[in-house]
Amino acid sequence: MAVDYLVIVVYLAGMLAMGWWGMRRAKSKSEFLVAGRRLGPAMYSGTMAAIVLGGASTIGGVGLGYQYGLSGAWMVFTIGLGLLALSVFFSARIARLKVYTVSEMLDLRYGGRAGVISGLVMWAYTLMLAVTSTIAYATIFDVLFDMNRTLAIVLGGSIVVAYSTLGGMWSITLTDMVQFVVKTIGVLLLLLPVAVVKAGGFSEMKAQLPTEYFDPLGIGGETIFTYVLIYTFGMLIGQDIWQRVFTARSDRTARWGGTVAGTYCLAYAVAGAVIGTAAKVLYPNLASADDAFATIVKDELPMGVRGLVLAAALAAVMSTSSGALIACATVANNDIWARLRGIVPTEGDQHDEVKGNRAFILLMGLAVIATAIALNDVVQALTVAYNLLVGGLLVPILGGLLWKRGTAQGALASVAVGGLAVIGLMAAYGILANEPVYYGLLASLAAYVAVSLATRPTDAAVLAAWRERLAGRAPEPGTASETVSEQVPAAQ
Repeated sequence: MAVDYLVIVVYLAGMLAMGWWGMRRAKSKSEFLVAGRRLGPAMYSGTMAAIVLGGASTIGGVGLGYQYGLSGAWMVFTIGLGLLALSVFFSARIARLKVYTVSEMLDLRYGGRAGVISGLVMWAYTLMLAVTSTIAYATIFDVLFDMNRTLAIVLGGSIVVAYSTLGGMWSITLTDMVQFVVKTIGVLLLLLPVAVVKAGGFSEMKAQLPTEYFDPLGIGGETIFTYVLIYTFGMLIGQDIWQRVFTARSDRTARWGGTVAGTYCLAYAVAGAVIGTAAKVLYPNLASADDAFATIVKDELPMGVRGLVLAAALAAVMSTSSGALIACATVANNDIWARLRGIVPTEGDQHDEVKGNRAFILLMGLAVIATAIALNDVVQALTVAYNLLVGGLLVPILGGLLWKRGTAQGALASVAVGGLAVIGLMAAYGILANEPVYYGLLASLAAYVAVSLATRPTDAAVLAAWRERLAGRAPEPGTASETVSEQVPAAQ
């Protein structure tokens, strides 16, 4: 295992080095939070794929393959579908808004009255997403070093917090690009073919397993529909995903780079299910389906290669964890703390804003590590996060992009009714039940439409400014060009 340990140590040291390098690039709020909105197609595609394919997609995707066969791909597949839908239909408009958070988009669209409440919902979602990713370190470090759960979480979480705090989005972008390459080599090019060969090939796998393992719908239609509601729609509105869209240097980059990343996710989904199916042949009696990934890596791969594949799993977890962490800190600072204090940033505050955002990443990182240590049930925490996100924010966000009659009152009612309905229904039906997200989403939609139609339409000036921003004709908030445009009258 010495070679495997060396691979992991070199990988972790490289992540910290990337954080130090990123710190030298992040001199402004834009550089720190959205990489200066300068990413080209290659880096954009790689980093977008890295953030959406985390530990749940890798370890959990293989576990679903072990439990259900090829239909276990559906969870990760719906993530890919959501990323494709976001990229093709919405990413260009989102990128042109030149904002930093989803709540800022809601304020622009509805006139500045929806931000704090939506920010609280988004903050809870990003916090839980970061927590569940951080908990996954315990599984990986247990396989690597037989390490205590708490120590594993502290070690893995501290590395992510360190490089995220140092360089912000530049550090995260650089590390995610490395993580994307490591995941591609480790999972798709090494583990996938080795698992299939060790299991005797597809013919032997079909001979050894029940026929439902090869039924594309074997996991169940209701489960697939729930995955679509939670993950496909969740991809459309999550702050962690939007913040990556904001890094694109052009509409074309956001659209086509995201399409490439979404297609990659579809391939990754199938690969994870096939690996899990092969593991079922090799180890038919595992105590937990989620042990399939670690078991097949530990027992079937040669020394060195095993270290690289475990580094790939670590990369998957770290990419999602760091993306969720900076999203959580951005929302906490820009959508909640700054609004409660009534702060309106100006161009001269850029350096102080970098320090403030850096402090919030460190603070949120410590909160994430502490919560991850205290929390045991990852699935329930992630379900609560996605139910709140979809039930509370999907309708006002998509409604704002697609329906001009939607109003601020309708958006606030939608967030409140949808969020409370989800919480109440989870208490009644259970956290893991499908009904909370179904009925919560319907309640949110009904409240949005009814209240919007019952209240005065959004002010024409607000809608005009919104259309200018969507068309890419308005300057970024807080920039010198915006300040000049506000102070100098237009030529008559």
